[in-house]
Amino acid sequence: MVYNTLTVATAVTPTVIETYFSHYLKRKSLHEKPTAHISYHEGLSLVRRFLYYASFHTVEELQNFTAQWVPHPRWVKVDEVTLPEDAIIKAAHAVEAQFGHRGIDKVGGRRWWQWRREGSVLQAEWIEMRGDYMIRKQSGDKGKRVMLYVHGGAYFFGSVDEHRYQMQRHARKLKAKVFARESCSRYRLAPQFPFPCGLHDCLAAYMYLLTVQDPSNIILAGDSAGGGMVLSMLVIMRDRGIPLPAGAILISPWVDLTHSFPSVAGDNSLDYIPAHGFMHRPSASWPPPNSDDMEQIAMHAVEAVVGEDLPRKSTQQQRREATQNAIQGFTVEHVTEKLHPEHNDANPAGTEGAGTRPGNTIPGAGHDLSIMLDGKMVTLKDQIQMYATNQLISHPLVSPALQPSLGGLPPLLIMTGGGEVLRDEQIYIAHKAADPSKYPPGEMYLDEYPEARDTIAKWKPTDVQLQVWDDLCHVAPTLSFTRPAKYMYRSIAQFGAWALARAQKTGIEIQDDDDVSIISEGSENDTDSSSDPKKPRQYQTTMHDGVAQGQAVSTEKVGKSGDKLPPFQSHMIRQRVDRHGNIYPLGPASLLPGLQMSPNEIGVIKPGPVRKWLEAKTQWDNKFASEKRKVQKQRVIEMARGFEEFGDDEVPPPSSLARRRGKDMPKEAKKTKSMGLSLWSSWGSSHDEKTIGREEKADKDVDITTVTPEHGANAGHVNSNKAHRPLKSRSRSRSRIVTDEGQTTSSNNSVDENTTAAELLQKREQQTSHTGATEDGNFLSPSFVPARSRDSSSKAPIDSTGDTTRPSRPTAVGVTLPFKLGRNLDTRSANASTITLTSHAGVVTPKDEDQGSKLDREANNGLEGAREAVGPETVVANGRVMDASETRPGVERFETAHEIL
Repeated sequence: MVYNTLTVATAVTPTVIETYFSHYLKRKSLHEKPTAHISYHEGLSLVRRFLYYASFHTVEELQNFTAQWVPHPRWVKVDEVTLPEDAIIKAAHAVEAQFGHRGIDKVGGRRWWQWRREGSVLQAEWIEMRGDYMIRKQSGDKGKRVMLYVHGGAYFFGSVDEHRYQMQRHARKLKAKVFARESCSRYRLAPQFPFPCGLHDCLAAYMYLLTVQDPSNIILAGDSAGGGMVLSMLVIMRDRGIPLPAGAILISPWVDLTHSFPSVAGDNSLDYIPAHGFMHRPSASWPPPNSDDMEQIAMHAVEAVVGEDLPRKSTQQQRREATQNAIQGFTVEHVTEKLHPEHNDANPAGTEGAGTRPGNTIPGAGHDLSIMLDGKMVTLKDQIQMYATNQLISHPLVSPALQPSLGGLPPLLIMTGGGEVLRDEQIYIAHKAADPSKYPPGEMYLDEYPEARDTIAKWKPTDVQLQVWDDLCHVAPTLSFTRPAKYMYRSIAQFGAWALARAQKTGIEIQDDDDVSIISEGSENDTDSSSDPKKPRQYQTTMHDGVAQGQAVSTEKVGKSGDKLPPFQSHMIRQRVDRHGNIYPLGPASLLPGLQMSPNEIGVIKPGPVRKWLEAKTQWDNKFASEKRKVQKQRVIEMARGFEEFGDDEVPPPSSLARRRGKDMPKEAKKTKSMGLSLWSSWGSSHDEKTIGREEKADKDVDITTVTPEHGANAGHVNSNKAHRPLKSRSRSRSRIVTDEGQTTSSNNSVDENTTAAELLQKREQQTSHTGATEDGNFLSPSFVPARSRDSSSKAPIDSTGDTTRPSRPTAVGVTLPFKLGRNLDTRSANASTITLTSHAGVVTPKDEDQGSKLDREANNGLEGAREAVGPETVVANGRVMDASETRPGVERFETAHEIL
């Protein structure tokens, strides 16, 4: 079957139509879900159907389709660059050093993964807004904002062209240059170029950037597999002493290829990733020959592959079973006696879960994976993931969740969808990076990598902003035309600007396009009419598995580009965000399933995901049995012709092109233009194009504001020249300066939502003993409560120190609180909460309620002056100054909020 734009459109069009009608017919079931937006619902269904249709085609066909050329818009400037050989060699040396001698042996050598096809070069693209480029060119600025973006695609498909519309959005929001590797056939994708080929290329791109940019000007970003790749790159840079970038943004990173976390076993109803993993029609690239196939191919036994070498007197059943075993790639053995952990050397004895399950459930060299399912021992012979063999899927650079430590990295923004299948592993790595000692790897991996034990405590915690977006799918920014995705791009730009400002120790000018970048235009068609995206409100969350719980009230909104980033607490900003951009506190770690796993359970294959994979694999094997036998026979023919070997004990993985390279190897296919991807990119870029159009129109218009006396007491006369003065250019007013305001400093205080009041008081006492006074913004707030005269004609409030410049009401972090206190305090340890608790405010009992107005009059007639005379430790009760030895009246009611308008 042909795989092109026409056939794809024919396959997905019925889904688009069906989704449109079902969206409005079943709108009640979509209440408070992201699919309440028709654009999100259509986009999710379309991607899900596309991946299902692709599974009936070969890996090569999907790679060619997603690597087709997509033209860029006129308002985007694209420049291609060829990476120099020096950067590629430096990257290879860094990877080799990270592997060590034992690691090089595990991956099969040091030469095969550096090999490229004849004539292939490693290329990349610079992507930038043309307007930003012209401004830089006029000023002679080389640019101090560079984003190295690594696209996703499960390590085996995808391209810069396919992700171009996303990179354009990042470049526009951050006013940055986006650097991405070229994604034609020269881009080394699995399974033809498995681990560590892609990691080598990505690191080479960064090594090149270091020759043209300062590391403080660079931030890394990646989605899905690209996010996992970025994390592995950062670990290598940290360990090898390579200068680290300013920060990194991980969008739904894939960091555990063993699928050991609970969310992978879920129903997957809110995501587009296939619950059973990726299946494809058999081809020369996938699936690769398993251990049995390799033995038969080595013996040149063509008949053995299809079972025809059996004795002629063998029964038809025996011949059928032999053929089936050659096709399905796994064996099932009936177990008649109970197996115990001590009978299985691959499982750590005495550990939770893994030790109680028989079979080889821990990936490692020298054995096939096996697991007990429904009383039967199932041995997995076929390769599960395209990026790495079954023995390497638990390698720390393949699955960064198994790294001994993720500390010592630059600030990270980790964005995860609450409804995606990979949710739990993403939440886990965020907490692991912020608290490395609390989330160490299991003993089995520490035994495998003894040097890792010293690494756990070596690196300081990494500052991490974690955002879990309610019910969103995997890499939601892919659906860039939807409301939730637009909020996510805002958050990415906000973090990116802060990270650059922090690293460069200077202000970063960022675009403030809120007035012209409209979120939720008419195409959104929100069927949830009861929700107001601009009004944070209280509601029952719809998150699952403890990601959020109970009711919550949002008091924050996803920051616009240039807004201040919240402070880190215990090296983390933990946020849950709904589809309207409202921010809520993320549930405590004790209620997050991914954080409750034993370290020995992480990296161990589980029955749930394996069962789904086997069921789907059985269907595909039966459907394409004849194609698979043809592929197996073709491999024997190629083996007879002979391959070019690397020598020096190089053993490339079975799926790698390096293992079967020869003189008759086909050349790279030329890229062709894709109408389908062009339409998809155009749909994704429509928001940016409209926003740029509004910017151009706004720059041409001149706003004239007329101020009338009714607009305020300070307004000028309607005929005053000042009132008619035109505003500044909107192009300049849209720019905002982002600076680092010490957000990471508070992380050193080790105070979070679990810190008890006793611990807070102890920290405050320690701080007071060292400094003599408590400073603003530390642990308890605020440090000063001013006095105020209620008579507007009276003098400014005076405290015991004689300060007359303080505000008339208590303040916290520069914000005036909406209440006043009944007396003046001169102690800097007092605040709005402790004043009431220690009864340092006037007390009005029920019988004296009628004296309230009298208290007001006394305050207006000079009570402030009386307070100065009586001293700081006196108490004012019922309008009378009490001596310190007197007993205060009973507390029945406090007057804590009283204001004269």
